[in-house]
Amino acid sequence: MAGIVARSAAVFLACLALALLPARAEAASRYAAYVIDARTGEVLHEENANQQLYPASLTKLMTLYLTFRSLQNGDLTLDTRLSVSSYAASQSPTKLGLTTGSRIRVEDAILGLVTQSANDASVVLAEAIGGSESRFTRMMTQQARALGMSRTTFTSTNGLPDPDNVSTAHDMAVLARALINDYPQYYPYFATKNFRYRGRNFPNHNRLMQSYAGMDGMKTGYIRAAGYNLVASAVRGRTRLIGVIFGGTSPIARNAKMAELLDEAFESHEGTGAYVAEAPAAAAPRVASSPFQPPLPDRRPDVLDEPLLAAATEGEGDAEDDGSAGTDGIGAMIALHAAARPKAQRVAYEPVPSALADIPLPKPRPLRRHR
Repeated sequence: MAGIVARSAAVFLACLALALLPARAEAASRYAAYVIDARTGEVLHEENANQQLYPASLTKLMTLYLTFRSLQNGDLTLDTRLSVSSYAASQSPTKLGLTTGSRIRVEDAILGLVTQSANDASVVLAEAIGGSESRFTRMMTQQARALGMSRTTFTSTNGLPDPDNVSTAHDMAVLARALINDYPQYYPYFATKNFRYRGRNFPNHNRLMQSYAGMDGMKTGYIRAAGYNLVASAVRGRTRLIGVIFGGTSPIARNAKMAELLDEAFESHEGTGAYVAEAPAAAAPRVASSPFQPPLPDRRPDVLDEPLLAAATEGEGDAEDDGSAGTDGIGAMIALHAAARPKAQRVAYEPVPSALADIPLPKPRPLRRHR
């Protein structure tokens, strides 16, 4: 009798293991990691770094990059009040709950993005700067190419499900480094732990800032098709690292892996003597050139299935990072983006900015591989 029970248990465990294989394969296929020195661009860790995957709300890092550019150029100020369109107000959570016809200050919209990953505030900024979300996403992709993000295409300003909105761990590290180096005066926004807006408190979704020594930004991201993504930057002494993870299986697992990768990178990098601190990372010199693989054609990731994008029971906006339920309705958002996205809607705001899309863009600054 005992032998029969043992054999039955063994058969059950074998069947269970086989049943879990597809899920494990899916998780492995969308996992990528990348760690670099923010000052020199040296690569300290890479795994599937050039695989095109879904960035989810990491997309908002480019929305913020173009917002900071508008601020630096004088087309916007932190106190500029932007009108909220019906399209912006209709965005799926997570969001600030902006209402049609209301106005929000640029600084509040920025804080909404870096803490709550607010999808409504992201569209408000996009419509103000680009005139429409579709035009703004073209500006995002143009800027990505100028920075050397050759495998990134943006079709969404906030990273809500869209099969053509793709990037890589490598490209997100390039963007994070550009944010730190190009706009050091605005980088401290990413360290905001809590944002209070209209009587509500919005904690930062990047919980690792509360537990990892030296971490001071940047951004989390989640949709079901992507898993749990994170771009993070941490500084110890004068050494600043940038880490990127795509496809974490949970916020806890993702954060633990990021901490492990950064710890290893800090230890190995400092131990080699390869890093010589000459200035803080924000004032670091640019890297002139480095080897890269040729760009891939813009396409959706091969390894992810369309049903994942169409699942209406999951949500975006990092909702599960702060313990709230993901009730965002991805199926509805896909329909909204495909059929109801305004083509040329313009938004009233103060003051009226210039044609930002015509501003010359900087030349690409690729990274240098650590040897």
